[in-house]
Amino acid sequence: MGPPSRDVRDLVDPRLLRAFVVVAEELHFTRAAARLYVAQQALSRDVRRLERELGAGLFARTTRQVTLTAEGERLLPYARRVLEAQDDLAAAFPRDRGGAAASARPLLVDLNSPGLVFGRILERARELAPDCELMARFESGLTWAAAEIDAGRLDVSFGRYAGLEPALRARLDQQPVRYEPMAVLLPLGHPLAELDAVPLDALAGESVYAGAGNHRTLEWTDLAHRLFAGRGIEVAPPAPLAVGQEEFGRIMAKNRNPVLAVVDFPAMPGAVLRPLTDPVPLSPVSLVWRKGLVHPGVDALRRAAAELAAAEGWLRRPEDGWVPATDALIMMSLD
Repeated sequence: MGPPSRDVRDLVDPRLLRAFVVVAEELHFTRAAARLYVAQQALSRDVRRLERELGAGLFARTTRQVTLTAEGERLLPYARRVLEAQDDLAAAFPRDRGGAAASARPLLVDLNSPGLVFGRILERARELAPDCELMARFESGLTWAAAEIDAGRLDVSFGRYAGLEPALRARLDQQPVRYEPMAVLLPLGHPLAELDAVPLDALAGESVYAGAGNHRTLEWTDLAHRLFAGRGIEVAPPAPLAVGQEEFGRIMAKNRNPVLAVVDFPAMPGAVLRPLTDPVPLSPVSLVWRKGLVHPGVDALRRAAAELAAAEGWLRRPEDGWVPATDALIMMSLD
């Protein structure tokens, strides 16, 4: 590598130094990525960027081990001092983007709907940060929740980050959490309700409800259009917006349309939930928060999500899994 073209004081991002230090401590990229709550590909990318900016190779990598080079050994004490100073500064001035003392107020966390897996993440985060007040909200739809996050009326939500407008994504941060297998909710008596799992092509000719007309869930309707394209499956026209399980069940029973859902969708009276197969469609889920937000509750949520994802393989894609290419790229990155 050649020498850096500018003074390193103008180049080095502390985030890159943190990535370097954690890899240096673990000497293992997978374990380091788990500690940092990031995808391994993103961590490798950050280390390579730091090496380019410093003009030095920091790690010697083989298929069996990772070791520090001489330049890496030389950098390590300097990097640790920089990060210690940054942590001291952050602790002294815990502010969010609006200038409020973030750690002194409750954190508002949107779980989308009751009964989904995000509740488990919140429960674990409360265990990790017992002094934080993490308040649950149920806003149903990342499109609407992300706008509330951007406006400062909500702090954290979950959902399909790739389905948001790029200009909005630029003002948010995200952490990949899960490839959630999708399912179909079928009214009792529907011919497909007798199956244990429903092949996607079996829905050909059906009109499947996927939130069309609901301005809160545009990212979900867009995912359905991408999934159904070329398969002879229609997105059902808009239905009255139902609030609550009872009203949703009533509208579904009246219209008799299958409903696109996820495998953890709560049980509904008068209906059965069946996983979709051949291929297995996946709903890419990220933890989403406002860029610049500093709050110990966010740290606890990120750690809780990473723990559960690692323990239960939430970020492993099945061989026959389907996900839009744009979503797959985002789920492997930090942006």
